[in-house]
Amino acid sequence: MRLTDLKIEFKWAFIFVGTTLLWLLMERLFGFHSTRIEQHVIVTNFFMIPAIAIYVLALLDKRNNFYKGVMNYKQGLITGLIISLIITLIVPLTQLLISNVISPEYFANMIEYSVASNTLSQEEAEAYFNLSNYIVQSIIATPILGIVTTLIVAFFVRKKSNAN
Repeated sequence: MRLTDLKIEFKWAFIFVGTTLLWLLMERLFGFHSTRIEQHVIVTNFFMIPAIAIYVLALLDKRNNFYKGVMNYKQGLITGLIISLIITLIVPLTQLLISNVISPEYFANMIEYSVASNTLSQEEAEAYFNLSNYIVQSIIATPILGIVTTLIVAFFVRKKSNAN
């Protein structure tokens, strides 16, 4: 496989990252990183909707524009796994942008909220809500969620040739 064969995967990985950044900017602007921080854990889970939609669109794009309208499960699986890998490789940069540009007050606010709501002690909150921990969590969670999403989406996006 040549790098030029992966242009669709790169395109959709960057669309995914851009959507992630936009989503988190919206969370911050609507106060879910500050004045409505208690609702953050609920609201942030709704990101699954655009995340899954992006994988669906990416695999449809690959099927229609690379495989000429026919794609088997394995081809869809490989496409989604490559997208997940690219996103995972970008995660540290994404987390840096989020923490330093989009929402620099997020960790301090989450620490304060967690301690005030008796969810975590000060030490536990500081150990959990920091850039290093979030980078590690993202490096672990991103490929896992990408693989699970790909396993499901590739099943529904696959399409056999009419000749079969």
